[in-house]
Amino acid sequence: MKIQPLGDKVLIKRASEEKKEEKLSSGIYVSHEKKDDIKNKGVVEAIGPKLQEKADKKELHFSVGDTVIFTWGEKIETGSETYDLVSESNILAVIKE
Repeated sequence: MKIQPLGDKVLIKRASEEKKEEKLSSGIYVSHEKKDDIKNKGVVEAIGPKLQEKADKKELHFSVGDTVIFTWGEKIETGSETYDLVSESNILAVIKE
């Protein structure tokens, strides 16, 4: 399924938590999850047409593929993937690594 945001909306794929399994000497497997301190973090998957115009004029501060922090959005679940559909104004920061 392809989701195309409308207007000034941004589709963000939530960052997944890393899971690691460790085998103990007794043969038991223990699962460890690496939790991120930032709850609302994800990668920009698509942007709406109003934002595409801003991107073309170099007026947009983020682009598809950037990792961003956002306040809230409409949660969308498709199969095993979780997305958030947020307004441009709900994007607080771009994470540069």
